[in-house]
Parts: sequence; C-alpha cells; structure tokens
Amino acid sequence: MKIELHEIPIREIVKGYVDSAENGVVAYGGRLNVRPAFQREFIYKDKQRDEVINTVRHNFPLNVMYWVKSDDGNFEVLDGQQRTISICQYYQGDFSINHQGFGNLTKSEQDQILDYPLMIYLCEGTDKEKLDWFKIINIAGEQLTPQELRNAIYTGEWLTEAKKYFSRSGCPAYGIASEYLSGTAIRQDYLQTAIKWISHRDGIEIEDYMAAHQHDTNCNEIWLYFQSVINWVKVTFPHYRKEMKGLDWGIFYNKYGQGKYDPKTLEARIVELMEDDDVTKNSGVYEYLLDGQEKHLSLRAFTPKMVRAAYERQNGVCPKCGKHYELSEMQADHITPWSKGGKTISENCQMLCADCNRKKSNL
Repeated sequence: MKIELHEIPIREIVKGYVDSAENGVVAYGGRLNVRPAFQREFIYKDKQRDEVINTVRHNFPLNVMYWVKSDDGNFEVLDGQQRTISICQYYQGDFSINHQGFGNLTKSEQDQILDYPLMIYLCEGTDKEKLDWFKIINIAGEQLTPQELRNAIYTGEWLTEAKKYFSRSGCPAYGIASEYLSGTAIRQDYLQTAIKWISHRDGIEIEDYMAAHQHDTNCNEIWLYFQSVINWVKVTFPHYRKEMKGLDWGIFYNKYGQGKYDPKTLEARIVELMEDDDVTKNSGVYEYLLDGQEKHLSLRAFTPKMVRAAYERQNGVCPKCGKHYELSEMQADHITPWSKGGKTISENCQMLCADCNRKKSNL
C-alpha cells in the first residue's frame, strides 16, 4: 500500500472544474473525479460552505483530504468532496460571502486563495489494501457506508451504469420498488440490497460479485434480475402492506421463486395471521408462508402467571413421563399446537420436562 501526503495549491484544483448533472463533477485539469460513483450527491449547507472559504482566507489549516489513484493515473476523491466543491464554486462565482464573491476580491486576495495549499493524501494499492485503509480512516465527518467503501474500490463502467438504476434520487429502482426497499438510493442502500440479493443467488459475497463485474460495460444482469424479484413479489403478494418494506425479497426469490403459489390463498392466510394475537412479528408472515417455519412469527409466549398456574395445576408432574420436576426444570407448551389452532392462553398451557418437550417438538 502506497500512501503519500501532497500539498496541492487551490489554483491547480480549480483548473478544469465542471459540474455536470449527467457526468458528475471533475476538477484538477480533468484528472480529479470530485464526485465519483461511490459518493452521495449533496453539498455543504451555506454555513458550512462559507466556513471552508473563511478558513482558507485566514490561512487556517483545513482538514486533510484523501484521493485514490485509479488505474488510468487519474484520481477520485474519497474524502473531501464537499470542501472541494465549495472551493471550486466560490472560485467560479456561484456564491458570495458578505456580498463579496471571488471576482470582487483584489488580485492579492485572489492569489492568497489560489496559493493556499490543500493537504491531500494520495493512495494506491490492491483492492484489499485500499478497502482496509478506507475503513480505518472512515472515522470522522460524514462517514461512508459499507457500500460506499466498496464502490471506492470497484469503480468502473459497471458501477457507473449501476448507479443510474440504483443510486440516484428518483432512479428506476425507486420507481418500481421504493415500497419494498429500506434506506435511500443516494446512500447506496438500494444498490447494496440488489448486489446482496444477486450475490446470494450465485453463492458469493458482495465484494466477489463487484470484482467479477467491475469492468463490464453494462449492468444488465443485475437490473433484469432485480426487476424479476420485484415482479415476483407483486404477483405473489399483490396486496401491499407496510410490513413488506425492507424484507429480503431477493433472498426469498432465490429460495422459493420457482414454487407455485396461489395469491388468493396466500392473501386469505395473511389476513388470518395479521389478526392472530399470538403473532407478534407481522413482517415475518411472508417468509412463514414460503417456508412454514414458525420462528419467523415470534409467537407470543405464555406469561409467567400462566406458567405458574399450569405448574400448580399439574403439581409439578410432567404429563408425558409422569415424573416430578421443579418449575425451573420445565418448559411451557401448547396442549393444542398453534399450527392447529391452539391459542396462547392459560387453558392451553401445560408444563413439560425439557426432554419430553423436545421429543414433542420433533414429532
């Protein structure tokens, strides 16, 4: 891993500054990608932006920035995006401070700003080295999310294309799936979710998928896969409920997408489960209907009062093996299983020894 500290004057940074909604933000004679694929698209508020300029004008030290050297010899900003944009915007005349823009300053005042040295760490190395280093320095300010850190490593045409679908406000993924996804597109939550799902399908890690596709010229595979997941959800569970938001639909699709389901039958069962007082985790209803495992529902447990009443009623004797046990040695059990209509009420509670309860659960 090679890390070097450089002093680069502002006059070099602002050369070739371009802020394009289509192509992002570049500076440093076109060699610096100020807003690369892994960064979120926001800028400082006016007060923060003004403080950057005031710091420079007073010759106070500005926090160090971090650039990543790419394979083509150019650079991308890892940390310092907002400071760089604030400086370039002031130089370009996009805003003023106290009614005084850069163009209103004297020649000596302008030169003082342009000669101000920015402290910048330039780093280059293997993917793993850079990712490990990024995690270490990601400790202050606007911290990068795990996916933003991955994006910093696996930049390329594939990532640029993927961002168009998953990482912008109002992106296509938002248009078809915002109700089903947690987080926000701009913080890379949508992209991370999509890669997580397709990586699970392939039996690999997110980093492995990104490394394998880093130099692809398009992201058709993941976009078509993502659409298939969302279409499957909408067809299988056509009645939307808020509990559907944030579930791992792609994982469900990978496991159960080839099954045959009747949406009407599923909907009727969902209504029953949502109204069941014993179901304490309504969001687990969907996975339960796909694999039948009650653990997804977090079924309501018998209260301590119910447990004590059943134990006293049985005089501490397990009805299965006929042996006497202390309360702490026994476990509450549904006489009529929940799956067969049994409720979590006193009348349906019995105390079994651990061994008998385990044997019953295995039946």
